[in-house]
Amino acid sequence: MTLKVYLSGEIHTSWREDLIAACDGLDVKFDAPVTDHGASDDCGVAILGAEDNKFWHDHKGAKVNAIRTRKGIEDADVVVVRFGEKYKQWNAAFDAGYAAALGKSLIVMHQAEHQHALKEVDAAALAVTETPEQVAQILRYVLTSVLPG
Repeated sequence: MTLKVYLSGEIHTSWREDLIAACDGLDVKFDAPVTDHGASDDCGVAILGAEDNKFWHDHKGAKVNAIRTRKGIEDADVVVVRFGEKYKQWNAAFDAGYAAALGKSLIVMHQAEHQHALKEVDAAALAVTETPEQVAQILRYVLTSVLPG
């Protein structure tokens, strides 16, 4: 069985690469949003034309990015949403809610200090983790029935 896993959330650390490396040998296909921050922010105006107002600049970019995000989440068997330590990722919370509304298997990843702020998101998840390695262990167990260690 091949698992399609969509990796949503913060783009400021190497968690995606760490998770993919930890899943080496597993039958997993990964997908993700555009993680080039500049390209993600400016795609709407680069393609559809400049905006004087920052709201409309961001609005265009969000809509263009949503085409990829919606497709990735809809096609996924499992959606992993990482909440980073430095920034509030409202888009990640939205992706988690969208995945939950679609009935996707949702794994949330964040540090313990965010438990209270993310309690509703955590309640929708099938697993709440802190590290890419824990996510990899879940995927390994789902695919192989093998426990870590």
